[in-house]
Amino acid sequence: MAGNDWINSYLEAILDVGPGIDASKSSKSSLLLRERGRFSPTRYFVEEVITGFDETDLHRSWVKASSTRSPQERNTRMENMCWRIWNLARTKKQIEGEEAQRMAKRRLERERGRREATADMSEDLSEGEKGDVVSDISAHGDSTRGRLPRISSVDVMNTLSNVFKERKIYIVLISLHGLIRGENMELGRDSDTGGQVKYVVELARALGMMPGVYRVDLLTRQVSASDVDWSYGEPTEMLTPFGNEGYIHEMGESSGSYIVRIPFGPRDKYVPKELLWPHIPEFVDGALNHIIQMSKVLGEQIGSGEPVWPIAIHGHYADAGDSAALLSGALNVPMIFTGHSLGRDKLEQLLKQGRQSREEINSLYKIMRRIEAEELSIDASEVIITSTRQEIDEQWSLYDGFDVKLERKLRARIKRNVSCYGRFMPRMVVIPPGMEFHHIVPHDGDIDGETDGSEDTPASPDPPIWSEIMRFFSNPRKPMILALARPDPKKNITTLVKAFGECKPLRELANLTLIMGNREGIDEMSSTNASVLLSILKLIDKYDLYGQVAYPKHHKQSDVPDIYRLAAKTKGVFINPAFIEPFGLTLIEAAAHGLPMVATKNGGPVDIHRVLDNGLLVDPHNQQDIANALLKLVADKQLWARCRQNGLKNIHLFSWPEHCKTYLSRIASCKPRQPQWKRNDDGFENSESDSPGDSLRDIQDISLNLRLSMDGDKNEGSANLDKALDLDENASMKSKLENAVFSWSKGGRDSQKAVSSEKTDQSAGLNRFPALRRRKHIFVIAVDSDSISDILEVIKMVFEAAGEEKSSGSVGFILSTSMTISEISSLLISGGLNATEFDAFICNSGGELYYLSPNSEDMLSPSGLPFVVDLDYHQHIEYRWGGEGLRKTLVRWAVDKKGENEEQIVTQDEERSTKYCYAFKVENPSLIPHVKELRKQMRIQALRCHVLYCQNGSKLHVIPVLASRSQALRYMLKVIRV
Repeated sequence: MAGNDWINSYLEAILDVGPGIDASKSSKSSLLLRERGRFSPTRYFVEEVITGFDETDLHRSWVKASSTRSPQERNTRMENMCWRIWNLARTKKQIEGEEAQRMAKRRLERERGRREATADMSEDLSEGEKGDVVSDISAHGDSTRGRLPRISSVDVMNTLSNVFKERKIYIVLISLHGLIRGENMELGRDSDTGGQVKYVVELARALGMMPGVYRVDLLTRQVSASDVDWSYGEPTEMLTPFGNEGYIHEMGESSGSYIVRIPFGPRDKYVPKELLWPHIPEFVDGALNHIIQMSKVLGEQIGSGEPVWPIAIHGHYADAGDSAALLSGALNVPMIFTGHSLGRDKLEQLLKQGRQSREEINSLYKIMRRIEAEELSIDASEVIITSTRQEIDEQWSLYDGFDVKLERKLRARIKRNVSCYGRFMPRMVVIPPGMEFHHIVPHDGDIDGETDGSEDTPASPDPPIWSEIMRFFSNPRKPMILALARPDPKKNITTLVKAFGECKPLRELANLTLIMGNREGIDEMSSTNASVLLSILKLIDKYDLYGQVAYPKHHKQSDVPDIYRLAAKTKGVFINPAFIEPFGLTLIEAAAHGLPMVATKNGGPVDIHRVLDNGLLVDPHNQQDIANALLKLVADKQLWARCRQNGLKNIHLFSWPEHCKTYLSRIASCKPRQPQWKRNDDGFENSESDSPGDSLRDIQDISLNLRLSMDGDKNEGSANLDKALDLDENASMKSKLENAVFSWSKGGRDSQKAVSSEKTDQSAGLNRFPALRRRKHIFVIAVDSDSISDILEVIKMVFEAAGEEKSSGSVGFILSTSMTISEISSLLISGGLNATEFDAFICNSGGELYYLSPNSEDMLSPSGLPFVVDLDYHQHIEYRWGGEGLRKTLVRWAVDKKGENEEQIVTQDEERSTKYCYAFKVENPSLIPHVKELRKQMRIQALRCHVLYCQNGSKLHVIPVLASRSQALRYMLKVIRV
């Protein structure tokens, strides 16, 4: 660098942006070593800054520059490299500044929303609601003191037996991405096939063995691709039970636990989870068909002919949570959600790294779609299950729909039976994942390094995976440090290798084994995983760790217990150095095999360590801390033995039976909302559901076909409803139409309410959708145009397309729109159309549903429309509807929303508002905020609703969270098919 003082000045300036370079104050001794007696800023910068930005091309540039013989060319290369580094550092600071501003704005919004919500409820506030954490239960329903609370096994089993035994319950689990099968799971094959796959399979298996649980379905994606095993294309797979001593399993023709694979998305391609979002509505339709059919089958077997509906639908991860919300609403059953890995937390971590902007992250990971699905899951869930308290306090608190302080206030009001003014917060419950221990028997022989067996019972041969690992070691008898994780940057394996390589005493005492999934060739791996693996191989070469580090290419899932046994046999240690670990199931597995642990102090390991007390927690960013902890456990045999014994003593607290007991007790605490169907004299069944279930989804994301077969088949050539609804919401009605359409609007609505009131007691006896039940096909006309002529033209075009089938009665028609029933009546009269040509009307953006009544006395209004409102649908969508509390908040928002000249942007439209659809006029569409803004403000105040613009942005509708025009179709489909 001689002769280039300006480059040195740039380096020094940029170094000031990052960590200090004072070696005496830094723990990163490897990066601050002096080369030949003097500190090398170039080396430091390449290792610390360039790799920090993941700019491998910059590293190659530096290598080329430093090896160039010509001083002039070398200096030119160095100059270009320094400019690039300077630009990266500036970009990172800019991203950090923007994020800081965004977080500050977010904090202000949350605080304002909390104040407004508190003000609405201020007349009923008590001291107990103002954060008295001493006398009140914590915001999450569990004590924050001591270790994880556990329920008495005997008491809970007796309770569950009494509660569920006679009911013979049916549970539905959903996990969409990854490759899921019951045996020989390919964990680590890719980033989608990891710990979540194993968790959901074992949860389904364990639940199926619990008293009173008759059937468990794990719904996932059917994959029939050439690059995956044929077993992933099988429609159904029964899960063989664990060793179930002491548990009574309900035996029956359809009992047990099953993996049910629903075909959706590309039929012949295995795609990552980021590409599944557009296909989720297709999964929901297929899953709805399966659940309806299975409920009827179970009804014949154990329900005395009445359908046996799921007691709960449990979504795992954001994509499954999105699906579970829709199914929960369509079937009217409680929803449970487990996030596993949360999108907002991942977004925050990626932004802190400064490698990518928010837009780049969203493009790569579809992170905003994932976050919205998690927000929807908060809106729809009764219970959200987390693995640790850290997940609640540090991850869920990042979401608009959850606030710890507001949740505490609402919980206190519910206990006192005081109104929450339409506000709701799901119950956060900590239930650590379970594990099956029946096949694990730690032996003393493992500890002493002796072989198991005797003269009478000779020892079994060593498992093949042992020789596959030990062939790497020059001294295989040394204690083994075991890490089991994908080669993913967040797993922090490179820091572990650095810690091992730079600690000479540790290298002398122990070997390192890295089980990093399965691979054929590095070139065939994903770019991210390949980059991590290459970094590890370079570090092994750099520190000359040959003979001390094992990294086998292949292992089976059945080999994992043997790998743990081998580590325990050598008196080794298991380590999880991840930057953040949501839970750490591998830590439980290792403890069950008698392995002490060293684990990250961020996330679930903190709770595991609190219960097991079987190891040490470390800062994953501090490689010296990691090396010291490993050395301490390996060198101190008494400490090792004590940690091992502690783990074995308390490991039963993480068993699957314990997990399922708590799980089922939480389900039992949910208010039952399953539909109770009765058959009338004509053979149809009606709903008498207590309270509706949960469901969320924007209309644009629903994909029911326009033409539905009542036999459950779909016409592949039919148009897609979401496309039609996109057109629907972007249409507009001209002002000249409004005067004609609303001439008798108020009178019709008043008449409707009177008739509805009189018919309440008769609703259960009505034959809902009698005409639709006779149809072979149904055309759904979803349209909201900006002119009467366009709407009428579309309707007549569809009628004409139906042709002779229309006159034969085999085809039915449903009109789906954002208009009120009064507007629809005026529209049909103006076009000379007969209302009885339609079998049902979906009105007010899904807030109301009308069907053709066979009784002549059931007149909807003075216009003589023989349609009756579906009161059961009203009860269905009323769940979590904010009512008057929501209306007041919306009006306050509309009043505050003004333009530069203080003109109102949005005004309340009382003429078009109904009980389940609050309508607003958009006075100035050019100034109207995005629908996400209003949705966000409502969520911050714990108000759950569905917000959408319609009629070309001239109208704003706010409807119940369970309501939408597409969900109304699913509701009708369920009623017809059952």
